[in-house]
Amino acid sequence: MRFLTKVSCSLAVCLALGSVAFAAAKPEDDRFAPLKRFSQVMDLVENHYVKPVTRNELIDGAIVGMLQQLDPHSSFLSKDEFKEMQVSTSGEFGGIGIEISMENGRLTVISPIDDTPADKAGIKSGDVILEIEGESTQDMTLVDAVQKIRGPKGKAVSLTLVHKDQQKPFKVKVVRDTIPIISVKANEVEPGYLYIRLNRFNENTTTELKQALTDYQKGGKQLKGTILDLRNNPGGLLEQAVNVSDVFLPSGQIVSIKGKNQEQEKIFSAKGDGSDVVSPLVVLINSGSASASEIVAGALKDHKRALLVGEKTFGKGSVQTVIPLSDGSGIKLTTALYYTPSGRSIQAEGIEPDFMVPMQDNESDRDKLAANHQFRERDLTRHLENKKKKASDATDDPKQKMLDQLARDNQLKLALELVKYFPIKTYVP
Repeated sequence: MRFLTKVSCSLAVCLALGSVAFAAAKPEDDRFAPLKRFSQVMDLVENHYVKPVTRNELIDGAIVGMLQQLDPHSSFLSKDEFKEMQVSTSGEFGGIGIEISMENGRLTVISPIDDTPADKAGIKSGDVILEIEGESTQDMTLVDAVQKIRGPKGKAVSLTLVHKDQQKPFKVKVVRDTIPIISVKANEVEPGYLYIRLNRFNENTTTELKQALTDYQKGGKQLKGTILDLRNNPGGLLEQAVNVSDVFLPSGQIVSIKGKNQEQEKIFSAKGDGSDVVSPLVVLINSGSASASEIVAGALKDHKRALLVGEKTFGKGSVQTVIPLSDGSGIKLTTALYYTPSGRSIQAEGIEPDFMVPMQDNESDRDKLAANHQFRERDLTRHLENKKKKASDATDDPKQKMLDQLARDNQLKLALELVKYFPIKTYVP
């Protein structure tokens, strides 16, 4: 009887230990159960799908789906997309200097960059690229086209193009060069008032901004006010958004980011190194101002350093971390939300301007004028041209371009009036 008791106790202990072991193993089984299901589906697709498909294609597709269902900004980057993303933020690349897009299935030049090989070769906005190195672009993707046009400095690329509104194609050989990705453009809008356009936030943005400000003030020229244009700026590097804000803020918090874990929380503040711009500032924003643009706009607004003019911003208040993978591809993963100095998240909310001013539709205005068009001398066939006027129209004078923009841009026009006459917070250096 005593023996049976011992056996029973031993059996009970074994069962108890077995239960513990089983309980410990169960979470592990639960963890890998979805992977078993995934493997089962992948085997079924490989063996029974109507068309041949590789395992790599299936895995890439699964990763794409996994990240897409998280949020709109987390994504998988193929090797080519990962390289292209690095180029877009690095500040320069080897190429000919054109922005291209797919328009109605045709590879179209959006614009040549000033003073680049493409510009000097006579490539124009609206040109359609028919062939690259003799290969038709008809079934070519935009990424493939970019890769074929870009290349090492000094090596030529052959293009077949057709000008807009023409039918006869022409060939041109363009020697590649190092093309800087210029993110800052500056022009004097009136004596003492500087218009600065930021179209992206890449590695060189703050350097370019400071250089533009320095160049303007050379020779003792006084900077009475600045208009910072962030319209249709989709963002870029967080570090550059902080540094651009720092140019205009002497002290205080610029932005804070908070992730899932406490160690991911970080606060970025102005350094106050004495080189800040102290004159009045107006910032132009619209629905295309996103991410890094909103960090700058939010910081300047919360500190009452600038007036915001235009329309409500996009509302992207999340931070993405780009993580490279071992095969050269990568993922872009949302890892944190950012908050303006007042502690406000603008995620899906956006930043409201101080002066809500919708952009006037100049195309509609022109259509109205066209409807009331009256017949004049210039409408007569074979009328004599005014050579003086024609020469004036063809000018590339930056001042004239600025005046033309001011005439058609109602938001910029208001910004100029505000920066000149409205009391805006400034600092004594």
